[in-house]
Amino acid sequence: MIKIIISSAILLLTWALKTNAQGTLENGHYVACGDSKVLIIDPEKSTGPMAAVIWEWDAQVAADIPVEYKKLLLSLDECKPVLNNSKILVCSSSGATLLIDVKTKAVEFYAKTPMAHSAALLPGGRIAVANSTHKNGNSLELYEIGKSEMRLYSDTLYSGHGALWDEPSKRLYVLGYNRLKAYTLENWDTETPSLRLENTWLLPNAGGHDLSYGKDRTLLVTVHHSTYNFDIATEQFTEFAPLQGKENIKSLNYNTQENDYIYTIAEESWWTENIYHTQSDKTISLPGLRLYKVRIAH
Repeated sequence: MIKIIISSAILLLTWALKTNAQGTLENGHYVACGDSKVLIIDPEKSTGPMAAVIWEWDAQVAADIPVEYKKLLLSLDECKPVLNNSKILVCSSSGATLLIDVKTKAVEFYAKTPMAHSAALLPGGRIAVANSTHKNGNSLELYEIGKSEMRLYSDTLYSGHGALWDEPSKRLYVLGYNRLKAYTLENWDTETPSLRLENTWLLPNAGGHDLSYGKDRTLLVTVHHSTYNFDIATEQFTEFAPLQGKENIKSLNYNTQENDYIYTIAEESWWTENIYHTQSDKTISLPGLRLYKVRIAH
């Protein structure tokens, strides 16, 4: 047991030593999150299984968030690049949502969001947050950059796990326990914006977990026991063949540059130390980190 702990510590130090405080987020980079950390990984420089971490943000050492947020940022579960990869939208199931500037590491927005699992940046600098199962959660909430902790709107979303803004259709897609929902923006040019529910689709299987873009105007939807493509035009679900038979996919992303998919899968309870690829046996590892999600910068 001691040998295993020492080995993990050495491996953790190996990837930590590669970090660069002034790292930038470029197309093709991976953004990973777990525990209290957000990491930017350069997959091209990652040798063997070891991740080339070029940037790191840790909530426990961040100086520009209120002290009470430290305990709300112990289990990061979303880290989505936004605004041309200049910022990262972060959620924590411990109860918070943040917007972090990559260059300065400044926290530009924060809010207490119970059991937050995903968020999406909307037009006009507004943020939609999907909250999972919690006495104050099971909701879709709306906020605005520059107005930290000020909730503008909320709706019911049982076991909220996914949020994605689709610019071509001007719709916000959100994922719950057994439903995919689509909203449009309402009263957006006022101080009291809201969301209008346009459609709801029952998932092929229960346990909605991750929502992201796939190929050719499709959405990737992961549930407890499977993964699906959702065709935006036909509104039909089809099973995602590359991960057929795999359960508990925590995050799934299409890499447009490599025509590949990267994903994380629960291997130790709800977390893993590994990032996997569907088109190869390449694995990128982050020993010592309870990794939840990975995203790709586009």
